[in-house]
Amino acid sequence: MSLNKSVWISIGILISISIFSFTIMNSDTKNTKLHYLLRQPKIKTENPPLLILLHGVGGNEQNLFSFARNLPDNFVVISARGPLTFGANSFAWFEVDFSTGKPQINEQQAENARKMLIDFIEDLKTEISFDPKQVYLMGFSQGGIMSYSVALTAPEKVSGIAVMSGRLLPEIKPFIADDKRLEKLKIFISHGKQDAVLNYQYAVDALDFLKTKKLNPEFHSYEDGHTVNQQMFDDVNHWLKTNLIQ
Repeated sequence: MSLNKSVWISIGILISISIFSFTIMNSDTKNTKLHYLLRQPKIKTENPPLLILLHGVGGNEQNLFSFARNLPDNFVVISARGPLTFGANSFAWFEVDFSTGKPQINEQQAENARKMLIDFIEDLKTEISFDPKQVYLMGFSQGGIMSYSVALTAPEKVSGIAVMSGRLLPEIKPFIADDKRLEKLKIFISHGKQDAVLNYQYAVDALDFLKTKKLNPEFHSYEDGHTVNQQMFDDVNHWLKTNLIQ
């Protein structure tokens, strides 16, 4: 083998290792109850901000993680898998029944998932380095529901949430923290006006309720359905960059 060929192979290996080190790592969880994928920050700091991605019902940790490469460079990004298995590569945070025309949830499963995610944030401290004062949740559909449920009941654990095509569970309202504890919580809401799974009105109702708690969410609506399109992603990405604690 020629010297030049050896040099180029070595460079290629180094590039591959470098790319891998900040993109996809599959977690062999030792101290956490949830399986997750990890993207290390591209900009190295001792305690980077943490972003936890939460998928929707029937999805998995790969769904939102497909955006990870383009999320802000200074975040360590985690994409968690829901605890309930529905099928091959199909998971959820709780069961939900749409047969009546309105979503009917399994309340005990939803509560178990809420507590599990709160514990998950704490347990992650033993596995990765991050700033516990800069923890953000970003969820789609049922993942957005869980983002509301965790942040509004345990705001000391979360700096901000991005809720995409989700809803605020009425079952969680009695457990929401008082206004003083919530005052620093940052919230991003996005929802498609043509959403046939979780009606757009859910987003409007959540916005109205949050304002009664003296919160001022950033609200975005789109002429789209139950999905995450490029504009939605660009908007949430901008929100993450501009709302990060400096």
